[in-house]
Amino acid sequence: MSEPAATATPGSAGRGLLAVLVASTALGPFAMQVFLPALPAIQAGFAVSPAEAQLAFSLSTLAIAVATLVYGPLSDRIGRRPAMLGGLLVYLGGTALCAFASSLWLLILGRIVQAAGGCVGMVLSRAVVRDLYPREQAAQALAWITMAMVVAPMMAPALGGLLVDLFGWRSIFLLGLLVGGAVLWASLALLRETGRPGTSTAGAGGMLAAFLLLLREPAFRGWTMQAAFSMSVFFAFLAAAPFLVVQVYGRPAVEYGLLFVLVSGAFMAGNFTAARLSARLGSERMIVLGSLGSLAGAGLALALALAGVWTPVALFLPTALGGFAQGLAMPNAQAAIVSVRPELAGTASGLAGFAQMAIAAAAAQLVGSLQTGTPVPVTLGMTVCAALALLGALLGRRAHRQSPAGRA
Repeated sequence: MSEPAATATPGSAGRGLLAVLVASTALGPFAMQVFLPALPAIQAGFAVSPAEAQLAFSLSTLAIAVATLVYGPLSDRIGRRPAMLGGLLVYLGGTALCAFASSLWLLILGRIVQAAGGCVGMVLSRAVVRDLYPREQAAQALAWITMAMVVAPMMAPALGGLLVDLFGWRSIFLLGLLVGGAVLWASLALLRETGRPGTSTAGAGGMLAAFLLLLREPAFRGWTMQAAFSMSVFFAFLAAAPFLVVQVYGRPAVEYGLLFVLVSGAFMAGNFTAARLSARLGSERMIVLGSLGSLAGAGLALALALAGVWTPVALFLPTALGGFAQGLAMPNAQAAIVSVRPELAGTASGLAGFAQMAIAAAAAQLVGSLQTGTPVPVTLGMTVCAALALLGALLGRRAHRQSPAGRA
């Protein structure tokens, strides 16, 4: 298969374009996390039950999973630029509906639309990077983009809580309009077409055919398995860590927030290291090393839990070690996923993103339902997911080396 028409060196792509990709990637996670502190105020404002208010979060998560499947094939068909701009316009429309919603159900509809539009950068930034860079350099750029998905959720809840306290919950969506408008303006100015529009067959049948084509690639299955279960390690941790810190360990919620920064910071450090070392060491080696480190961190947490060492430090420090290792592997795995068939980079990004969210959500639900008042279920779940991620890394590496491209 031929490479995409648009290729560039990191210098010719420009820092401005990379900044746009980082901002568009951060937009979806930021919108989701900044909203969470507003849920109690929304419940009180509309006089609804907690379960009804929670739909504004859970249904928007489902919208992200579905939209993730659509954007990749759509961008292969009509181009990266129009798909990105269209998604940002959808985000702005949904955010405006949220800001001025007169009922909870209008707010839920707005949140669904906002989430469906806001995730466009999470999908297309990876495809744009693959259009511009060869595989090893793509991993470097994706490391910076992946960091945006960590920084945004890490900072957004505190900002959202401050806005709710000072100006009410609608101010969160007014901020979302300003941020989304700025990202749209920057995309109009700096984002050029990088793909080959028309490489995907129109319609649901063509999209399904592209999915099946990718799923028949053993390398794609292996790398996607690695990325999905690597994310599941983190989601399993998120499902249980707040409960453990506050209710089992008896610590204040603010302590959980501070400890969570440690895990996020370790992941960012891993991304930064990947950006520096991936071209030198090779993406496959970084994926395997990162997967091994993630398994070591989760295994250490499980060993401490089984030994009766039930403290926040015994949970968070090993998780931070694993988070650093995940930061090494994840951008390289993303680059590998969209490199299996470069002409379907957008479709590959969307399908892999859907698999990541679906499997991670299932892991979180399973771990969250197995609470026993001990850290054993969560650390066991993290270890199993990390082991499956390592298996995916090894399968992906073997398949790639057996392919014509790997033997070349």
